[in-house]
Amino acid sequence: MLHASSKRFTSTSSTLRQICLCFLSNLCRSFPRQLHIHGRIQLHPNYTVHDEVLDVFDHLLLHCRRTQQCKQIHTQIVITGLYRSAFLASRLVSIYSRFGLVSDAQKVFDVCPVDSISNLLLWNAIVRANVSHGFYKEALQMYDKMRKLGVWADSFTFPLVVRACALLGSLKLCKIVHSHVLQMGFRNHLHVVNELLGMYGKLGLMEDACRLFERMVVRSYVSWNTMVSAHSFNYDSEGASKIFRWMESEGFEPNPVTWTSLLSSYARCGQHEEVIELFGVTRSRGVGATAEALAVVLSVCGDLTAANKGKLIHGYIVKGGFEAYLFTKNALICMYGKCGEVEHAQKLFLEMERKNLVGWNALISSYAESGLCEEAFQLFTQLEKSDGFSVMRPNVISWSAVIGGFASKGRGEESLELFRKMHLTGVVANSVTISSVLSVCAELAALNLGREIHGHVVRAMMDGNILVGNGLINMYTKCGSFKEGHQIFENIEDKDLISWNSMITGYGMHGLGENALRIFYQMIKSGFKPDDVTFVAVLSACSHAGLITQGRRLFDQMSREYRIQPQMEHYACMVDLLGRAGLLQEASNIVKNMPIKPNACVWSALLNSCRMYKNTPVADETAAYFSRKNSEMTGSYMLLSNIYAASGRWEESARVRTLARTKGLKKIPGQSWIEVKKKVYMFSSGSPVQAGLELVYGILQELALQMESEGCITNESSVEQNVNDEEMNMLVGPQ
Repeated sequence: MLHASSKRFTSTSSTLRQICLCFLSNLCRSFPRQLHIHGRIQLHPNYTVHDEVLDVFDHLLLHCRRTQQCKQIHTQIVITGLYRSAFLASRLVSIYSRFGLVSDAQKVFDVCPVDSISNLLLWNAIVRANVSHGFYKEALQMYDKMRKLGVWADSFTFPLVVRACALLGSLKLCKIVHSHVLQMGFRNHLHVVNELLGMYGKLGLMEDACRLFERMVVRSYVSWNTMVSAHSFNYDSEGASKIFRWMESEGFEPNPVTWTSLLSSYARCGQHEEVIELFGVTRSRGVGATAEALAVVLSVCGDLTAANKGKLIHGYIVKGGFEAYLFTKNALICMYGKCGEVEHAQKLFLEMERKNLVGWNALISSYAESGLCEEAFQLFTQLEKSDGFSVMRPNVISWSAVIGGFASKGRGEESLELFRKMHLTGVVANSVTISSVLSVCAELAALNLGREIHGHVVRAMMDGNILVGNGLINMYTKCGSFKEGHQIFENIEDKDLISWNSMITGYGMHGLGENALRIFYQMIKSGFKPDDVTFVAVLSACSHAGLITQGRRLFDQMSREYRIQPQMEHYACMVDLLGRAGLLQEASNIVKNMPIKPNACVWSALLNSCRMYKNTPVADETAAYFSRKNSEMTGSYMLLSNIYAASGRWEESARVRTLARTKGLKKIPGQSWIEVKKKVYMFSSGSPVQAGLELVYGILQELALQMESEGCITNESSVEQNVNDEEMNMLVGPQ
């Protein structure tokens, strides 16, 4: 039996009663059984007709399962004249909102009579409908309108309005609404203040959030969890831990939501080992893990490439019954992909009954990050052609993963072609896409294309993004356009370590060591602590510019002051620095005393210096090392052979080359290229001459003659030898 909760209207005519009951009896047949008995409505005998009909309409609206049912009931409400009821109007607004029909909900509100507009329940319904569907600006406009009409917000209105302000990101509006909260006497209302805490946290105003939190008379679990989450959102694991400990001291036992937020705070700050350790603490305390917490730990395992730990978490997921959660499956795919176990990722993907775009992107990214570009592109193509079976289409993340995969494997032309196709399909590039494409432009020295992308960045108002800014610095400096690169660098307000490193690397690779050192010391004064990448960049800069004293000092400071243990790249830079200066014995001693086994870069740096100074004794020591270690470094063998040939030791030279052939080592031909009028010309030893390059070779010959006349080279054979040397250098990359 349907009962009314309270009387709302007085009696009406018997005709209206019969019409309403007839319609409702027929309509209720399509609703759940509990709403009708033997095909007719049973109403409480003491209620008036309006009460009866109003309550039946209310119950029917609550049990609507389809849009059509809602519209049928709405039609009868209008016919019976009950649309004047603010209660039913607010219910209609809520139901239309539930079906995602916000425009219909707004129409219901707009046609309400004047006497219903003063009803706060109706205003709250329309504000909630707009906020829940992302129409934050419209929600605030409704709030402004209700205030102008003299309808004052209550404890249900303010949380909605505060949330809209936070999600819009408008500090000015947030402060205005906060002042309204204080004026209306809700400064101590728990639900309202909790929303204010969340609002300030989303805006990054943690001082305001903490001040508000400290003044709270009563705090709930929501209050504590909101503060832990706010610190996590703002990359402050220390602040999150402080709130966590304070919470425990106040007698609140942290619940799974609290632990999840704390884990997230450490993960966002890159404290991956702490996340694993903290997850162990939660299990030892018997705290039930949430699916969200497991997803956080999985992401950390992926970043650490800790497949074994990830498999343990996979076990927890299976035991806890979290496999049904789509986002945990996607997190597992990401974890296995980052750990290089693409087979496991693929198996999980194929087992998924329901696949969303996140899952597709996770597997595409797994292939791309593992260097399996063809597989990533094939899966991307499957997604692109799945329109007959799914509404899913590749989004910017899908495109970015494939573009970045090709870029990381040195397949820049294919990466750029995909970027062009993406642009033609109407998918708007994000900062990750732009960063990948700029890196390709930097590697190909495609300055004109880089400038075109810079123009796109400015038009899309992405020039304030730090990832894009760093990409532009890298592109311009590697292309030799230092003025533009430095201008981008200066315009970045919140520079990060990558910004500084990119600028140092750019100057260093072009031999501008003094400029690189100036940027390095400017970075130190700005409060940035250099990392291992910084020292590779600055030591390489010293090497190219012949700054021996400065390089030695920096190498010493790296371990003594900054506690950074030298890695292979740092030793290679020092060997190259000393070798270029002719200090071959000192360079050789560094190689001999290295705590780690020298790789091809280190030996090639030493051998290249031996070739430059025709120092065969050190070269002989290196040859003896190759024999003992059975080395298979092609470039080093070729350099050693050239050193012997330059010294007239033809037998040794032939022996080394024969040894390389016996080992099956093959020299990779060096390549150079230049872009002229958007066309790339490739130069490679032994390759046929491209049409139109006869003039280029003529100019090169003229330059060689001019160099000889100015004393830069002694004879034509030296030019030929230098060309061969350059080809050898390309085997091991720039030194």
